[in-house]
Amino acid sequence: MIRDEAADMPDGGALKTPDRLRGRASRLLSQLTTRSDRLVAEALAGADARKWHYAVLASLQEYGPGSQAELSRRSGIYRSDMVSVLNELAERDLVLRAPDPVDRRRNVITISPRGRRHLRRLDEVLDDLHDQLLAPLSPAERDQFVQLLTRLLDHHARGS
Repeated sequence: MIRDEAADMPDGGALKTPDRLRGRASRLLSQLTTRSDRLVAEALAGADARKWHYAVLASLQEYGPGSQAELSRRSGIYRSDMVSVLNELAERDLVLRAPDPVDRRRNVITISPRGRRHLRRLDEVLDDLHDQLLAPLSPAERDQFVQLLTRLLDHHARGS
């Protein structure tokens, strides 16, 4: 388990971390991910959402309607969890379910107008959060950081 080192210090200062640890990209990414996940969860909770809600709504907005299986592949949500996520979104009228005209055994999921408005609000929440998370970086460094992370993820996704 990774702990927040600064939280352990009475003055909020960081503990002295060995250079061997500070020089390990895997450790740094893990610590940043832990902090980022916590901030995202808190920010989205304040906007009455969860990260999976955002992933589904963003997928529907960008790629259009899809089946539960398609949404699972697009968003990275396990198929077994997708039903509960869609139930939560449908209960709030953020998505619409309709029988697939080609295969009546499955549903096609579409983002609703209310879902589009909610997604825009979540985009604003996450934009503010990313400004906070990436505050020490200039706009150019932020763009470069995202490009490098994307390149790493794309590389490893091809290899798995």
